[in-house]
Amino acid sequence: MGGFSVWDYVVFAAMLLVSAVIGIYYAFAGGGQKTSKDFLMGGRSMTAVPVALSLTASFMSAVTVLGTPAEIYRYGAIFCIFAITYALVVLCSAEIFLPVFYRLGITSTYETLYTGIVIYAPALALNQVTGFDLWGAVVATGVVCTFYCTLGGLKAVVWTDVFQVGIMVAGFSSVIIRAVVVQEGIGRIVNDSYYGGRLNFWDFNPNPLQRHTFWTIIIGGTFTWAGIYGVNQSQVQRYIACKTRFHAKMSLYINLVGLWAILVCATLCGLSLYSIYKDCDPWTAKQVSALDQLMPYLVLDILSDFPGVPGLFVASAYSGTLSTVSSSINALAAVTVEDLIRPYFRSLSEKKLSWISMGMSLFYGAVCIAMAALASLLGALLQAALSIFGMVGGPLLGLFALGILCSFANGIGAFVGLITGFVISLWVGIGSQIYPPLPERTMPLPLSTAGCNISISGNLTTPTENPLTTIFSTQAAERPILADHWYSLSYLYFSTLGTLTTIAVGMIISLLTGGLKQNTDRKFLLTKEDFLSNFSWSKSETAEKVVVLNWKTSTMVAEGTDNPAFSHIEMDEASDKNKANGLHI
Repeated sequence: MGGFSVWDYVVFAAMLLVSAVIGIYYAFAGGGQKTSKDFLMGGRSMTAVPVALSLTASFMSAVTVLGTPAEIYRYGAIFCIFAITYALVVLCSAEIFLPVFYRLGITSTYETLYTGIVIYAPALALNQVTGFDLWGAVVATGVVCTFYCTLGGLKAVVWTDVFQVGIMVAGFSSVIIRAVVVQEGIGRIVNDSYYGGRLNFWDFNPNPLQRHTFWTIIIGGTFTWAGIYGVNQSQVQRYIACKTRFHAKMSLYINLVGLWAILVCATLCGLSLYSIYKDCDPWTAKQVSALDQLMPYLVLDILSDFPGVPGLFVASAYSGTLSTVSSSINALAAVTVEDLIRPYFRSLSEKKLSWISMGMSLFYGAVCIAMAALASLLGALLQAALSIFGMVGGPLLGLFALGILCSFANGIGAFVGLITGFVISLWVGIGSQIYPPLPERTMPLPLSTAGCNISISGNLTTPTENPLTTIFSTQAAERPILADHWYSLSYLYFSTLGTLTTIAVGMIISLLTGGLKQNTDRKFLLTKEDFLSNFSWSKSETAEKVVVLNWKTSTMVAEGTDNPAFSHIEMDEASDKNKANGLHI
């Protein structure tokens, strides 16, 4: 199997160059980034369509490009049920969280740093299969991403995302079209998938221990992704940058169409993988060392005769990386400036804050590259690190939901609820890493190497058993009782467990500590007017002044604690002329 040609590198370099040029353009277009609001929120002037595509690009990381087809190849097309989950998530985000966040004009919610892993993991997978230079790709990706984030701010991030969505769809399409040609029609792909058990769309088993069923995907998946679309800094910052609430809501609903399109592409790629390799699984045959290397392996197998096309696929994978990393860099800069710098340096002008924002983007870009180097040292801990990151999303979603939906929630209840949610989520999550669920819970579908001696030449041995089977059977004898029950809970329920625990404990503790006695400012809560409110083209919504929310110790006022949820830590809406007690989150 061939490696990369000069044309493949040219295509990859062109993708990076166009991304950089977009950053340069928005550094100077319209007078440049005059204020921190321009840099971090695009001046709150964005329209629905580019923001929708940007939301889709952020969702579609390299994990989607490399991991989702491999998931479908291994476990079947039941993953498509996420189409329903995405609809529920978008509905919840648009009708529950967006109205409150948009009304308040919040620049920051929260953000975590995991971008190094996002850069390094796909680079390693592509390097091991294609020979694509590992550290050259890591550094080039990090530098270009930092470059356009630093120069162009959120507008550059959004418009490079739009370009990168096009590249990602083109990469997927090239694989699908070529696979259909190789297999002499899509009918053969569907037929092979059907008889191979890959079209397992419907499984209504209510058992929460089974990895993927209709219920785990609908219930668990909705909680998991609501934490990303509802309260994650990278996503919230985008739709709040829209010029009206109508555009903000429409960006989420248009984005749903993009999510469905990406899911269809990934599913077709996964089914194509199975149809082509149904008689000679490259993973079992030791042609690749991990499932996320299957897509690059397929690309070199069926597209190596088309110069530049394998490079297009690699560009699509790295476009996913760029969109995710640029989101994080911009979000981290926003949190740093709005929560850590502006509150303590009130005399700084907007121009100086804009320059500081650029400096923060440059700093976090360098940190991302350094984190990629650290990720290279994690080895087997890489998957565990990614999984643990996912576990914290549930309690954080619970925290925001508690504040927006419960008028009696207070600081003590929120804190105790959050800590309890973290403890429960990490307990079950880390336990599942130490004692992975047995095959009867994950239900991997059968793979074959019966045709390897015919279709692939080389020093292949006789068909081998799945490499994980030996590991699982060894662990089975040493597993504690919790391993086959509590620790075998579907990974999609980790977030659900954390969210519900945080809300339940937070409500109980708040009620026990006088939450009903506090005064509540209704503008920080979801109201009947917000929920399923009529869309409006009016620009009156933009007339509201965008305020900055700053952390400070709570103050007591005569009529009680003017706080909808957290009484001990609250934020003040600060402007040049007045101060008023503000949001609790």
